[in-house]
Amino acid sequence: MNDPVLPGATLGILGSGQLGRMLAQSARRMGYRVHTFSPTADSPTGQIADRETVAAYEDLDAIERFARDVDAVTFEFENISSAAANAAARHGPVRPRGEVLHLCQNRWREKHALTAAGLPTAPYAAVESLEALLAAIARLGTPCILKTAGFGYDGKGQARINTADDAVAAWASIGGGPAILEGVVDFAAELSVVAARGATGERVDFGVIENRHVDHILDVSIADAPLDEAQTTRAREIAATVMEAFDVVGVLCVELFVDRRGELLVNELAPRPHNSGHLTIEACASSQFDQQLRAVCGLPLGDTTRRQPTAMANLLGDLWADGEPDWTAALADPAVNLHLYGKAEPRAGRKMGHLTASAASRDEAVRRVRTARAALVRASNP
Repeated sequence: MNDPVLPGATLGILGSGQLGRMLAQSARRMGYRVHTFSPTADSPTGQIADRETVAAYEDLDAIERFARDVDAVTFEFENISSAAANAAARHGPVRPRGEVLHLCQNRWREKHALTAAGLPTAPYAAVESLEALLAAIARLGTPCILKTAGFGYDGKGQARINTADDAVAAWASIGGGPAILEGVVDFAAELSVVAARGATGERVDFGVIENRHVDHILDVSIADAPLDEAQTTRAREIAATVMEAFDVVGVLCVELFVDRRGELLVNELAPRPHNSGHLTIEACASSQFDQQLRAVCGLPLGDTTRRQPTAMANLLGDLWADGEPDWTAALADPAVNLHLYGKAEPRAGRKMGHLTASAASRDEAVRRVRTARAALVRASNP
């Protein structure tokens, strides 16, 4: 199972969104064939793949047929059942392991595992009923955040509780199912560390990335967060601990808060490439997608050294509200790179693509990528 899967082989990708698309681009460049599996045809990944299987993730017979047709399997988002991952694993390597997927797709399991590994998190309590929620609020205090235990992203499945009087409405808003209550962190910044671990245990990471959100959706990411040396070292140590404790082979992102005292707290894990890591495509010799391919296929990991300061800005469907954005205006700056994900229908809040820009300084990289994105809006709204 540790023999390398060499170029010319077929990589199987469970999931078919933009993360799979960019992984497929790396795989095709390195000479691999790509087979993607998801319930949707003509998907962002399927447009790049050699073969696209359209079936439900719950169809374990289809999963097994898919796995028999490929040489290694990975996934591009975590909302795939561990049963599907285990079915695929009967026919070849699945990396990261299905157990990692199972752990990270549920906030209860994830928080408990982080605590067991000795890693710092916001105070939390698991809740399964309104009565348990009220008791947890009494223990943790307010304000706090109620989150569904599973299947939440970009702020979905969450409700803020400012006083105990908000509990009933918050419980109803998330559907009244298993959830986790977290104390609100008075944070100074949101950060991420995207790391990779190979089949033989070697590790690399892309340093600490600063993330700025708007309406709970990532807006801009900037390489090399302005931390002191001790904080940077600690953030990278946390990522290394997660990779080792959970025996991850592949790419994993650790999302972090730095609070007003300068302490680092783990927010969430993503056992795959991450939106904040898209800037590595232009910023580094080996991107997060190159690293995922190398790790999953048992190849040596690549160089993560950042070439120069780089920033990324997400492109949401809102930009299409008045027609096609003016790509010429955005690309007038030669330092700007455009990535579109092949999604047919732009919707408000939907991630349709991203821009990156590199410059001599972090501030200049941010200015250039934001200016390029603003040019899209100005061009379409004269």
